Amino acid sequence: MTESSISPDVPPLGSGLGSKLSSALRIVRTMNARSLTGLLLLAMTLLLVTLPIIALIVIAFGDAGDVWPHLVSTVLPRSVMTTGWLMLGVGTMTGLIGVSTAWLVTMCRFPGQRIFQWALLIPLSIPTYIVAYASVELLDYSGPAQSALRWLFGFHNARDYWFPEIRSLGGAIVVMSLVLYPYVYLTSRATFLLQSACALDVSRTLGAGPIRLFTAVALPLARPAIVVGITLAMMECLNDIGAVQFFGVKTLTFSVYDTWLNRASLAGAAQISTVMLLVVLLLLWLERRGRRQQRYAVTSRRYQLLPSFKLTGWRAAGAFIVCLAPIVLGFVLPAMVLLRSVFLNWSENLSDDYFSAMGNSLFLATFAAVLTGSIGIGLAYFARLQNNQLVAGFTRIASIGYAVPGTVLAVGILIPVASLDNFIASSMKDLFGISTGLLLISSGAAMLYAYCVRFMAMSYGAGETGLQRVSPNLEAAARTLGRSPLRTLIEIDLPMIRPALVSGALLVFVDVMKELPATILLRPFNFDTLATLVYGQASLEAFEKGSLSALTIVAVGILPVILLSRTSARSHQSSSNS
Repeated sequence: MTESSISPDVPPLGSGLGSKLSSALRIVRTMNARSLTGLLLLAMTLLLVTLPIIALIVIAFGDAGDVWPHLVSTVLPRSVMTTGWLMLGVGTMTGLIGVSTAWLVTMCRFPGQRIFQWALLIPLSIPTYIVAYASVELLDYSGPAQSALRWLFGFHNARDYWFPEIRSLGGAIVVMSLVLYPYVYLTSRATFLLQSACALDVSRTLGAGPIRLFTAVALPLARPAIVVGITLAMMECLNDIGAVQFFGVKTLTFSVYDTWLNRASLAGAAQISTVMLLVVLLLLWLERRGRRQQRYAVTSRRYQLLPSFKLTGWRAAGAFIVCLAPIVLGFVLPAMVLLRSVFLNWSENLSDDYFSAMGNSLFLATFAAVLTGSIGIGLAYFARLQNNQLVAGFTRIASIGYAVPGTVLAVGILIPVASLDNFIASSMKDLFGISTGLLLISSGAAMLYAYCVRFMAMSYGAGETGLQRVSPNLEAAARTLGRSPLRTLIEIDLPMIRPALVSGALLVFVDVMKELPATILLRPFNFDTLATLVYGQASLEAFEKGSLSALTIVAVGILPVILLSRTSARSHQSSSNS
């Protein structure tokens, strides 16, 4: 099943770099004026995407006084250790939940199995910080869980009994895992569905039961996909600020936020952010290494439904509980807490602040979805037209923003945007005597910049996937009839790939509605989105006043879950009919 290949001799670094440069120059020389214009626009987009990272590194390695020694001796060791344990715990727990549930709904038949196939995606619709706030409301000393425990057993105070502390590292691991496991579930289930029925049939013929089949055949085949899912979950864990701050878990992300805003040290925040970038690079390297030299091929053309095991009795009950538990703990209970809080505090929630935050969120999410969608389809179409390594490499780099945590991105964006703001303000003052202030930051342009950089990968991926389904013959026919590339895109390609573009725009829209780290650090004064309104109320220990905002975010977040479940169902159906 798994083939290992011997890597060829690697040429010296200098010769490899020189060869790539020579190849790039040859590609540029063969381009016409229109293609060179497109390449220039692509390079400008690439510069805008990488500028925050470049600015971050510059300020981190600049003259920052004695901030770095202080951070190394007091802040970084604890933050790195806490972040490491948090990511290790979340990676382990999401792997266990995601892989086990994916295997059960794919390979076993038991009551509720068809419902669980899509229901297990539902926790993905609720942000980690909202689940954290709801969990504290439910499990804190004054919450319904401990109140019921005291009433049931006659306890008078906390000293009379033991109850796990939710505001702890362990609590953060459990809560975040219950929200992030769908990343592993999605990638694992997709791989289980694509595995060769022939290989599994042979294993069953040789006497392998469900457990043996899973551990000896299916799990090794699915290892690369599992690594991808766990890596995504750990990167989302690294990006979180709301949950870890509420739980009192001082991760690297929390340290960036605390160093910037509470200690007024942008240089220190930039230096910690570079450490986070190194963590991201390490995760990406581990993900690539986990998939290295792993090639899987189906040697037969016979595609059929995968063999399934019918579970009965206690086995069926156990599978049902295993699949139901993460849905109840990760979505149903937090949603019930939100609904109860909204019902009890309706008048306080339905305020001017809520409607103002709702309007801000809708505007930012819509604008960002349209802007990133336009840029993403432009990048994908230009890469399709050119079809060379230079453009393909540029487009891949232009979509790396999703791997950068929002807090790190915000620190890097503030520096060039603030410099441009100061330049505009001084120029307007000198030329026209007008004081513009921090025009870009106060208008929210910096936030839109961060959203576009961070979520460009979604729009580009949607555009690339859609264009792959359009036959090149249609475009060639349009070109022979005198259509320019732009008119061909507008008249032929866009109508055909509209569903893919809508899907990508929807994912960007929902992620912007939920985005918290970058929004907190880049928002103008007295400017709230639904996410920051929830965060602010929870910071004041008044989460119930922001419960309607939280419930609105959850309701919007269900949309891509429905989209994912429908896409998964269509993919399964098409593979079954092949």
